[in-house]
Amino acid sequence: MKARDMALQCDVWKSVLTAMILVGCLVGQEVSASSFTVFESGQVRPLALSPSGTRLFAVNTPDNRLEVFQVLPTGLLHISSVPVGLEPVAVAARSDTEVWVVNHLSDSVSVVDLSPNGHGGSVVRTLLVGDEPRDIVFAGTGKDRAFITAAHRGQNVPFNPQFSTPGIGRADVWVFDANNLGTSLAGNPLSIVTLFSDTPRALAATPDGSRVYAAAFHSGNRTSIVHELLVPNGGEAAGGVPGPNVNFEGKPAPETGVLVKFNGTDWLDSLGRSWTDKVRFSLPDKDVFVIDATANPPAQLAGPSGFYSGVGTILFNMAVNPVSGKVYVSNTEARNDLRFEGPGSFAGSSLRGHLHESRITVLGSSGVEPRHLNKHINYGVCCAALPNAENDKSLAQPLGMVVTANGATLYVAAFGSSKLGVYSTAALEADTFVPGTANQIPLSGGGPTGMVLDETNGRMYVLTRFDNAISVVNTTTKQEVAHVPLYNPEPPSVVAGRPYLYDARKSSSHGDSSCASCHIFGDFDSLDWNLGNPDAAYKLNKNPIATTPPEFGTDPTFGQDPNFHPVKGPLATQSLRGMANHGPMHWRGDRSGADTAANAQPDSGAFNETEAFKQFNPAFMDLLGRSAQLTPAEMQRFSEFILQVVYPPNPVRNLDNSLTPAQQAGRDFFFNTTSFFHGPCQSCHRLDPNANPGAGPFKGFYGTDGKSAFVATAIFPKTPHLRNLYQKIGMFGVAYPFGFLPPDSFMGDQIRGFGFNSDGSIDTMMRFNSGFDYDPIFNSVGIPNTPAGHQAKLDMAEFLLAFDTNLAPIVGQQVTLSPTNASVAGPRVNLLVARANAGECDLVVKGRNAQNEVGFAYVGNGQFKSDRQSQPLLTDAALRQQVTTELGALTYTCTPPGSGQRIGIDRDLDGHLDGDERTSGTDPANPLSHP
Repeated sequence: MKARDMALQCDVWKSVLTAMILVGCLVGQEVSASSFTVFESGQVRPLALSPSGTRLFAVNTPDNRLEVFQVLPTGLLHISSVPVGLEPVAVAARSDTEVWVVNHLSDSVSVVDLSPNGHGGSVVRTLLVGDEPRDIVFAGTGKDRAFITAAHRGQNVPFNPQFSTPGIGRADVWVFDANNLGTSLAGNPLSIVTLFSDTPRALAATPDGSRVYAAAFHSGNRTSIVHELLVPNGGEAAGGVPGPNVNFEGKPAPETGVLVKFNGTDWLDSLGRSWTDKVRFSLPDKDVFVIDATANPPAQLAGPSGFYSGVGTILFNMAVNPVSGKVYVSNTEARNDLRFEGPGSFAGSSLRGHLHESRITVLGSSGVEPRHLNKHINYGVCCAALPNAENDKSLAQPLGMVVTANGATLYVAAFGSSKLGVYSTAALEADTFVPGTANQIPLSGGGPTGMVLDETNGRMYVLTRFDNAISVVNTTTKQEVAHVPLYNPEPPSVVAGRPYLYDARKSSSHGDSSCASCHIFGDFDSLDWNLGNPDAAYKLNKNPIATTPPEFGTDPTFGQDPNFHPVKGPLATQSLRGMANHGPMHWRGDRSGADTAANAQPDSGAFNETEAFKQFNPAFMDLLGRSAQLTPAEMQRFSEFILQVVYPPNPVRNLDNSLTPAQQAGRDFFFNTTSFFHGPCQSCHRLDPNANPGAGPFKGFYGTDGKSAFVATAIFPKTPHLRNLYQKIGMFGVAYPFGFLPPDSFMGDQIRGFGFNSDGSIDTMMRFNSGFDYDPIFNSVGIPNTPAGHQAKLDMAEFLLAFDTNLAPIVGQQVTLSPTNASVAGPRVNLLVARANAGECDLVVKGRNAQNEVGFAYVGNGQFKSDRQSQPLLTDAALRQQVTTELGALTYTCTPPGSGQRIGIDRDLDGHLDGDERTSGTDPANPLSHP
């Protein structure tokens, strides 16, 4: 190393050493599970530099903070920590003193003032947007317009999302005039641009601000499924399911649906056979959209110039080359049109070790040009022991990117490889780059999500999510020269277990795949996969089966085979959220802790979720292509982490947890109307939020009590939960039997190729509720195909979209009270207090009064406790009056039950309140931010 570089490294370490000791001294301290809720939100734009380059802003996602650092020639100095919303995932600096933070779980954007009079910074305005916002950029003339991505739903939207209407885009970009936010509670957007895709994620703006690019997140890859009743029986020879139709033991597989892929003209299966007459819609696969940022109002460009197709399956981030104007899109491409896990001996092939490809797709005048980042991998050879040279060269799950000012170099954060990739943009665009470790920068923290370049100082700052820290990289030597931890309230079990979900270096022989390749940030990928294993054995189902009504005899299986055939057909990826207290796993419950049947929750026999999750260990070899399974200790750490991940609050249900008349009618039907199979829907899809109080924050059943139950499908599934139906779209155009669609009908362009049931073949919520056209459920209870029967189905759909989750809808919601907005913010504060009184959330208040940083936690009976021990309890009215008299701004936030003390007044839960520690200068979580 050159002497100058060694000196720089030493200077950086000197400048950050004190802050590292103070900020990080409590990292890893045990935090009770009840005080911390794991949402596993994916960071999008976690870092930003101020326009002058003198400040670095970082989102502290687990701690709900914006961290502010001074950028010195010798390194970073932590100067402030500003409470924002829950799960901040993106930050953008409009100026050196005005910073906007996107809060994923709070459905909000915090506008932070860091002016000299701000004494360290505070939130001065909270904008309310659609569900789960993800990214933000400033663009337009003067770059005074804020563009924010959000799902086309949520309690704060001023429109009907039209869930059951074909052809409605499910992706929104909210646009605000940053100079004129309006006086309404939520803020007055200039425009809400709706795009024909599912939930969006990333944004990018051209240097002049004239164009904004918006990318779908789960953009898909033009795959869909043909319903099993449209597939001829008898297997491949009869024109049915592609073979093999038995396993190696010769046991016949169940008849299932068939995965197909749209090539622009026809729908083809893995054998190249056409099923076009069975699929009455098309998938245009609109992936990246182009928005005119200077138009009034901003709008997507018209015609073909307004979007790009074929960019990738899961789109993560984007960057614009400041010289050429080309757009780089980090993404993965799924190979779900192919089949099977396992060695592929009996079938002749499998997906083992080659499920996805990590890519950068280049968008420009020449069109869409995908570049496979791991073209060095020999996918014909599987499962070499770790470590190996091929693995060392791989980069997995590319997320954030940044381009040098001269446009010559692109840096890519390989989240699943804990490295940065360094590419010549010319070589990347020409596809002449050679993968290798010489053009990679290892990062000690693991899990890089995003970065910013500080070209003045020859450095790059990278946020590493595995340990919640910032790596400082010398761009000349391509070495990490410092690592600055952010305060982290996560339990040690979360920090220790998270890498097993994402780390492709340890998960796969090739180094390019992990569980998170399909389970994106612990959730799903909106795809079907046919991951049967013809080389595996037939397995008995030892799970408990729901009781059959007496009129149907004593056989609870209705003559179905309840056991687990290894050739199971296509099934939708399930989320890894919310698995605690919900029994066996997989659609069939074939990942189970049961050696003997058990009928009581929690955590016994079939309902031991830790043992059930450990049954996924073989997938590291059979699917990801690892040379061996994880050790028992490693799998234990993985289990302890993943079983803490929960679903977010339902974004459809009213914030006061009430139901609309239609939702209530649907709920009444769900609980009280006997159906064709097992009595009311509730008798199988058990909804009981208060079940198993001993399970703590994971108590309750939300659509299932974990038992298997007969459903009209060949796989005899476990009764599934119903918490995430609002995330699904449907496909509006499957040619079901029994006259669902006229013979020549065509429903046109759709967003998604999968629907609502286990294999995604039920295309709409209406048919999800009613079975097939002869309506076995509704006709059997005397509700014919009449307007009344139709309305009953609509009501059920409304209720299912608003189905209960583990957290009430109010959790995460916010409002900022200022001296000028009491009339519009007051009712919202009343709502938050009322829901806290109902026990649905803990209510905290953070901000500044008379320029002093303050925090409060609601203790009930209209009273708040201060973060200073000596201060008496304040009434609700007195706290609001302080805002007016002391010219401050206070942000009220409903947090998960059990977290109010930590988030509101005792950040490190050491018994010494935050305000007292700030005054004494002993706050280890925030050492340099004093009044």
